Amino acid sequence: MSEQTATPQAQWSTTVTPVVAAATTLCAATALAGVIDGMRWLGYAGIAVIVVAAVGLGLRAMRTPTLVVGLSQMVALLCLLVALFTNSGVLGLLPGPAAVAELGDVLRSSVEAVRVGVPPVPPSAPVLCLVVIAIGLVAVLVDTLAVAAGTPAACGLVLLCVYAVPASLADDLLPWWSFVLGASSFAALLAVDGTHRHQLWRNRPQLPSTGTGFGSPVAMVSSALVLGLLAGGLVTGIGTVGSLPGGSGGGGRDGGLALKPFTALRGMLDQGSNVELFRVRGLGNESRYLRAMTLPRYDRNGGWIAADALADDISANGDLPPAPGDDGAGTITRVEIEPINSQDLWAPVYGIPRRLSDVPDGLFYDRSGGMVYSRNSRKLPKYVEDADLSQPTANDLRASGADFGEIDPVYLAADGIDTQVVRLADELTRDQPTMFDKTLALQEYFSLANGFRYQTQTGAASDEDALKEFLFGAKVGYCEQYASAMAILARAAGIPARVAIGYTAGFQSGDYRSITTQDAHAWVEVFFPDQGWVTFDPTPLSDGRAYEPPYVSTDLSTDPSTGASEDEVPTGAGSSTAAPRDNLPDPADPAANAPAPTEGDGSWPWQAWTALGLALLAVLGAALARSARVRVGVVGAAAVGVLALFFLLSIVSWWLSVLLLVVAAAAIPAGVRGWLRTERRDAILAQSAAAPTAAWAELMAESWDRGADTPESDTVRTAARRLAKEHSLDEHSKQALRTVVGSVERSWYGGRTTHEPELALAFDQVVQGMRRNSPLDWKSRLLPRSVMRPRKKRSADLGD
Repeated sequence: MSEQTATPQAQWSTTVTPVVAAATTLCAATALAGVIDGMRWLGYAGIAVIVVAAVGLGLRAMRTPTLVVGLSQMVALLCLLVALFTNSGVLGLLPGPAAVAELGDVLRSSVEAVRVGVPPVPPSAPVLCLVVIAIGLVAVLVDTLAVAAGTPAACGLVLLCVYAVPASLADDLLPWWSFVLGASSFAALLAVDGTHRHQLWRNRPQLPSTGTGFGSPVAMVSSALVLGLLAGGLVTGIGTVGSLPGGSGGGGRDGGLALKPFTALRGMLDQGSNVELFRVRGLGNESRYLRAMTLPRYDRNGGWIAADALADDISANGDLPPAPGDDGAGTITRVEIEPINSQDLWAPVYGIPRRLSDVPDGLFYDRSGGMVYSRNSRKLPKYVEDADLSQPTANDLRASGADFGEIDPVYLAADGIDTQVVRLADELTRDQPTMFDKTLALQEYFSLANGFRYQTQTGAASDEDALKEFLFGAKVGYCEQYASAMAILARAAGIPARVAIGYTAGFQSGDYRSITTQDAHAWVEVFFPDQGWVTFDPTPLSDGRAYEPPYVSTDLSTDPSTGASEDEVPTGAGSSTAAPRDNLPDPADPAANAPAPTEGDGSWPWQAWTALGLALLAVLGAALARSARVRVGVVGAAAVGVLALFFLLSIVSWWLSVLLLVVAAAAIPAGVRGWLRTERRDAILAQSAAAPTAAWAELMAESWDRGADTPESDTVRTAARRLAKEHSLDEHSKQALRTVVGSVERSWYGGRTTHEPELALAFDQVVQGMRRNSPLDWKSRLLPRSVMRPRKKRSADLGD
C-alpha cells in the first residue's frame, strides 16, 4: 500500500485556514464601528491581525510547539504596541523599562476613556491602543482554536463576544454590514476547515454531492444569514435599541458638532444652505462667542482632539462651581438659549457659566474644559444660563502671574511640536515682556500684512504637514487652521492654550439673535492665573462676525466695563456686531430651517490616495501580464502592490512601512526560487523539446536546496541514484525518477524531440516524494541554496 499523504489541495487548505481565521477576526472587529468614530481604528486592528497571523504561519512552518506559537504571537503583539504607542522602545520596537512605563500610562488613559467616554468615541491614542490589544488577543485565540486545535466552530463564541461588547456600550445601532461580514467570514472559515478535513482522509469514499439546492451548505448558511438579519430588522432583540439599522429605532443626527468638531465645522461652512441652529435672548449688543466645546490635546498626526475623558461628577442643572482662575465675583448676565435645528452632545454656553436652568437630566458640567455635555446626542429644550461675561483689562492680564497649578497639565503639553514651529514661536515672543504681550504677538502674526488669507475652501487635513503648510507655505485657511496654528505656537512658547469651537454672535432678528450654521467658528483660549480662560481670535473674518475683546482693541490704560447686571442688557464691549448677511435663513422656509445634514469626513491623507492609485495600477498590470503570459509583468505588478501597501501602512506608522520593506527584501530569494520553479514547470507542461532539461534542472535545484551535492562528473543515472539515496525516496517516487531519467537520456544522448506526456506526472511524483521524505527547513525556504549559491552548470544542463 502506498504511503498516505495529503493532497496538494489539502496542503493548500492547511495554509489558507490561518489566513481565513485572520480575515474572520478582522471582519468581526468591524462591530467596533458602532462605538469608535471614523474608520482609522480599522487600520490598527488590521495591523494587529496581520502580525498575529504572520507570526503563527512562520512558526508553524518551523514546526514550533503550539504553546510557543501562542506566546510568540503575544510577544509580537507587545512589540507592536511599543512601536505604535511609545517613543522609547529599544530600536523603536522592543519593550524596555521606559517603553513599558510609557505603555502603562497609555493603558491607564485607556481605562479612563472607557469609563467616561461617550460612544462613538474619537480614535485617540488610548482608544487605538485598546483596539490593538483587544483585537490582537482575539486574533491569537481564534488562530489557536482554528489552526492548532482544529476546532473553528469554537471560534464562534469568541467572535460573539466581539459583537457583544460594542452592542452593550453603544446607544446607536451596530451597522448591518458588520453582521454580514462577520457571518460570511465565519461560514468561510467553517467551509475551509471542512474541506481540509475531508481531503486529509485518504482512501475515503467520495461523499455524494449535496447539490446546489436548498439543502446545500451554501444555501443553508445564506438562508440563516438572511433570516437572522430580517429578524433583527423587523422584530426585536438584536442590537442595542431593539432592531438593526433601518428599523424605526434608527435616526439621523441634526446639525451639531458631535465628536468630530472640525469635520462638522467644515461641513457647516461649506454647505450651500444656511440653517438656523439657535435663538439667543438677553445678550443685547454683546457680540460674544457661544462656546460648545474645547480641545485640549494636540496630536501631530491628527491636529487638535478632545479630551480622553470628561468629568461626570457635576450635574449641569443648577449652580455650577467656579472655573479655574475664577473667583466667582463677576456680575451675572442672564441669557436664554433656544436650540432650533441643533441636535448635539454639547449644550453651548457663554463666558463662565454660573448656573443653568431648564436643562434636562443627564447633562454634566466639565469644569476643566468649560463645557456642558450629554452622553447621547439630543435636541435640547430652551434653557437659561446665568453667565459671567466680565472682561479683564490689558493691565490685569499683564499683571497676571505664571502659576498654572489650577489647570490640568495637558494644557501645557508641547510634545511632538515640530522644531521649525518651535523656532517661529521663539522668534515671535522672545522680546515680549509678559505672557499677555507674547500672546498678542502670536495673534498679530496671522495678519494680512504677513500674507495670511481667510478661505473656507481648503484641505481637510489637520496633521503636522498641514500645519507647516499653513504657517510657512500657502498661508491660506479658515478658522480651523488659524486657531490650531495659534494654539500650537502658544504651547511651543510655554503658554497654556486650547482650541475652542462654537459659534459667533449671529445677527439680530427682532427680540433675539439668530445663530446659523454659517456662524460656526473656532478660536483660541489662553489661561491667565486669577483671570481664567481668555479669548483670542486670530482669524481675520471680514463679514463683521469677528469679536475683538476690549483688552485687545482698547487703549492699554482703559478699564472696560465688567459686564451687566441681571436687570440691564449688556452694552457692546467688543469691537462690532455681526453685519447682516444676504443668505439669512427665512423662518417661513421649511427647506432653509431643515436639520443640518451631518457630513462625514471624506478626506483621505495623501498616502491613502497614493496607495489606491498604486493598487489599481498593480491590479491592471497583473491582469494584462497574465493575459499576455508575460511573467515579468506579474513580478512588476507585485512590486507595485508592495509599494502600495508601504504607503498604506505609513498612515499608521512609518516604522511599519520600513518593516514591510525589510520583510519584502527578505522574501526576494524565496520569490526568485518560486519564479524559477514555475518557469521550469511551465516548460515541462508545454511538452517542448526542452521539457526533459527543465525537469532535470529543477530536480537538481530541489536536491541542492536540501543540501545534497552532485559532482559534475556524475552521469545522469549516477546522479539519480544519489538523489534517491540522499532524500530517502520511496519506491513510488523512485519509479517516477526512472521515468524522468529515461526521458532526459533520450533527449540528451538519443536526440529524441518527440513529446512524452508521462514526463510531467513523473516529475510531480518525484518532487512530492522529496518534499514528503526530505522536507525543507525554514532557512532553506527563505534562503534557498539554488538561488544564494547556484550550482555550476553541467555542460549538457542548459536549463539549470
